[in-house]
Amino acid sequence: MYRFLLTPRWWGINVFVVLAIPFCIFMGSWQLGRFEDRVQDHHRATTQAETARHEPARPLGELLPVDKATVGKQATVSGRYAEQLLVPDRKLDDRQGYYVLTLLRTDTGRALPVVRGWLPGAPDPAKAPAPPAGEVTVTGALQASETPGDNGVSSRSGWPKGQTGAISAATLVNLVPYDVYDAWVTLNKGDSGMRAVPVSAPQNSGLDLKAFQNLGYTAEWFAFVGFVVFMWFRLLRREAELARDTELGLAPEGNEGEAAAGADAGQESRPSPSGV
Repeated sequence: MYRFLLTPRWWGINVFVVLAIPFCIFMGSWQLGRFEDRVQDHHRATTQAETARHEPARPLGELLPVDKATVGKQATVSGRYAEQLLVPDRKLDDRQGYYVLTLLRTDTGRALPVVRGWLPGAPDPAKAPAPPAGEVTVTGALQASETPGDNGVSSRSGWPKGQTGAISAATLVNLVPYDVYDAWVTLNKGDSGMRAVPVSAPQNSGLDLKAFQNLGYTAEWFAFVGFVVFMWFRLLRREAELARDTELGLAPEGNEGEAAAGADAGQESRPSPSGV
């Protein structure tokens, strides 16, 4: 009854199943590994942010360029405050507000973006405290440039004058007439009564949408393994039932014709008893 498994059609089905199952298991395991790596990165970034806050501050030049090993480290730099910008659509403790971002001109000729604090409500230049005058030395947590559309950073363009959606050299260089460091600092203590902005985890190191996409893909690949096995057993059972019904003469009309044709062919190929 199971001789149909040796037909070319079933050879193709069996080969597909044999190849599909380990492939799906491999892809599911790979996606699960990606999710676990992101969980570990998130834990490592969280731990690093806590320990870095208690480490001695180091000169900015020793921590550049910013990477996963230096993000969140305490940096110190001297200079004079220059242009001030507001960064809208930033939440703190589930409250909507904005960052007060001031560019610190250093002796190198470049400016370091410094987030001096957070204020609630809609961006209002009149409410943003003016930066201190003269030479200042600031100390804060080093942060990597933001990418619009990632980690909650707005991808909107066309901000009003005096505002910016992302804190990055690529964005700020179009707003000020001097070079900008590809990094920024958030003060440990908010300036002029503003609330300090907490350190954010580096990009691709948190439990963001991409991490849960990896977990969803893991479930899909393993579900596909079950689907392949289920469909193979379903096809096998259906084919076996048709073969059994054909032997009992209970096959549908179309199958009866095929079965009869096969039987007639067998009769014609069988030699007669007389040998004629």
